Amino acid sequence: MISSKALIDQTGISRATLNNYIQLGILPKPVVQSLTANADEGGARVLGFFPDDALERVQAVQILKSQGLSMVQVAERLAQTDALLEVSELQLEAVGARPVRGPSKVSPARASNPMPNALGNLSLSLDTLAHPAYMLNYNFELTWFNEPARKSIFGFEAVPAKSAERNLLQLLSRPDVRLALEDQKALVALLLQLASARVSSHALSKLVQDNDPESLSLMEGIVFAEDGHEQTVNEMEFFQKNAAGQYDCFRVYAVYFREGILVVHAPAVERGDDLLNFLSRRDQVIQSLLNKRLPVMTPLAVLVADLQNSVRICSELPPDEYFALINQIWATMGPILRKYTGTHGKHVGDGVVYYFFPQAESNYLFNAVACADELRLAMRKISSEWQLKKNWFTELQLNIGLHEGQEWLGSFQSANHIEFAVLGNTINQASRLSDFARHGSIWATKDLVSKLSVDERSRVEFGVLRKSAENGDRFVASSYAQVESLLDLGKEKYEKLRDIAQLPVTEIRRVSNTRMY
Repeated sequence: MISSKALIDQTGISRATLNNYIQLGILPKPVVQSLTANADEGGARVLGFFPDDALERVQAVQILKSQGLSMVQVAERLAQTDALLEVSELQLEAVGARPVRGPSKVSPARASNPMPNALGNLSLSLDTLAHPAYMLNYNFELTWFNEPARKSIFGFEAVPAKSAERNLLQLLSRPDVRLALEDQKALVALLLQLASARVSSHALSKLVQDNDPESLSLMEGIVFAEDGHEQTVNEMEFFQKNAAGQYDCFRVYAVYFREGILVVHAPAVERGDDLLNFLSRRDQVIQSLLNKRLPVMTPLAVLVADLQNSVRICSELPPDEYFALINQIWATMGPILRKYTGTHGKHVGDGVVYYFFPQAESNYLFNAVACADELRLAMRKISSEWQLKKNWFTELQLNIGLHEGQEWLGSFQSANHIEFAVLGNTINQASRLSDFARHGSIWATKDLVSKLSVDERSRVEFGVLRKSAENGDRFVASSYAQVESLLDLGKEKYEKLRDIAQLPVTEIRRVSNTRMY
């Protein structure tokens, strides 16, 4: 180890230059140690220590700079040298036997600071990408793939329709998969390591247990990020046996999005500048991925919320104040819906539609219920603010309907907008249930509530208010009722609710401790 002071003294660089080298990934972050200084220097001080080759590294930088290279070009050149040396070492290990070392991250200069060419390759896109590429959500389900990935990895002719059948752990065990058994395990280990940046150890273990228990042993070598932070573009190595029985080294790139992980396999011997440049354009990449998202039959919960008496409220307020109110409602609801992993759907009127899909970290059904309860509390606060502001008695109330089912999920897109849509009766019944709900109440179907775990149901206060002229009104906890027993559907104003006449429903009164887990 060499101290930062010794490195500065022997190379003549400044401390600012040293910090710049660290930021560019040319040098690793130093190991900081507290040292007792010499008596004449007085007291104790803290020094950073670098690997022994740091001196040669700085000298190499100075030589490259003397050749007219910029610091960005110097960092890129050193990163390429590191990658080639690492590949050479691993190829030597692969002679006669498969490398025993697992996937490892490469130089920080390439992993956290992708540095494209000056102009980049602006023509590169998902459509022109020649390498295998695919997108996984955080349940390890395949949501997009290109033809090279189908041919060289998955092998299937048609992607399975149901989301559960698209789990990568199951896909790789299919007889038509193109990878040998040991390659399958190596790829699973690599993808589990990549997913560990966003998914907890408990959730990831549960995913493996539910889909491929034999792969649980692969969890032992995974290092989970303590701070939950991943690189913008992550790189890892993957060795795959070719037709000649020899191992080819691939550089696997991973880009993290809220919707999942985009994975690209590229030969390690190729320069990755253009690919890194393309992957670093996150907004364009995710827009393209969402455009290409495969329709899928998936379990989901649907939340439909509508502002009661919105027409009357609109007539009572000046246009600017009405728009300000609606914008405030949406701005307040947005963070709550994101907190519970809701996905925006096509909304009607002054309300919203959100979908909740299976999650690795939490139960999507409970997320929908807890989210609805938090939205109700937030609306009460907004209502109080506007009553004070306007000195009026109007109560702002959000009527919410919740339902669950298994439906086709797809997307509609225009030139600059993508909207997720669900085809099927689940959303229609949730919408009708929102129409049924009055005075800011939350109504959910028996199908949804009965699928909560015992612990989750214990945290939800639900039931039905039974009305009786003889005995008075009584709230019966933990009970359900058909809609037709709660309203006189013969009345014309309830005509549109006849579609859900026999649907068993319950009112959600309160949710305790609405944390996700």
